[in-house]
Amino acid sequence: MSATILITGAGGQVGHELAQANSRHRLVALTRADLDICDPLLIKAAFERFNPGLVINAAAYTQVDRAESEPEQAYAINRDAVSHLANACDSRDLPLLHVSTDYVYSGEGEGDYHEDDATDPRSVYGESKAAGDAALRATLARHIILRTSWVFSATGNNFVKTMLRLGKERTELGIVDDQQGCPTSARSIAEVLLHITDRYLGGESIPWGTYHFCNSPSTSWHDFAAQIFELAGGYDDLSLRRISTAEYPTPAVRPMNSTLNCDKLKSNLAIAIPGWQEELRLVLAQLQA
Repeated sequence: MSATILITGAGGQVGHELAQANSRHRLVALTRADLDICDPLLIKAAFERFNPGLVINAAAYTQVDRAESEPEQAYAINRDAVSHLANACDSRDLPLLHVSTDYVYSGEGEGDYHEDDATDPRSVYGESKAAGDAALRATLARHIILRTSWVFSATGNNFVKTMLRLGKERTELGIVDDQQGCPTSARSIAEVLLHITDRYLGGESIPWGTYHFCNSPSTSWHDFAAQIFELAGGYDDLSLRRISTAEYPTPAVRPMNSTLNCDKLKSNLAIAIPGWQEELRLVLAQLQA
């Protein structure tokens, strides 16, 4: 039996992949122009119109550096809007799947971050996302918070597309080499969310809560960039230089280590972890097509 899945944030990377996915269920994918989730009355009207069986929130304020000077906007979308969605879902007894981020951690820890590690964000973006996670957890029992990292795809603004553009414009690039994390394709994030959705709508019991999902293995921005250019081809005259975070200052503090441990997801939900190199090949093929 099919149901309606309401997707918010369809204009973003993960939301776009969700909207394009194949599903036996009806996917109603709404951009911010279609539904402003900062307005609880508009959320209520959308729920009444589409009568969803489950909601996936892929909407977020993701301008990490701009958030430092626009904290109100960041909190309105990343915390308050999540609270509105959670309240609306609670009133209709609906589960909510929500995409979160590695930026909720300080990035100063050694080794992988686990879901029960204390959050300690060092940026407005990270603080607003952590606040959204907390608001969802406090309001709605049946939820999934899916924390991920270094998202890339063939759409939107991301590191892969930036590197390809800069690689055509310059002969040398300095890339940060002292930050570690896991590049993750928006496509694979969408697959995880729809896998959980299909299991729930199929009548299976879901162990709700917070989970990590990222592609493997952990790498640095420099080594990620090197793989991008190697797999893309045509950048033989480009030189990459390893630089430190101190040599590339930004308004927002980036986590030095944002490697996420995904064992809980593999164990509780039987989800495999794809490698980011293969996901990168798929994205590059899309871009080259």
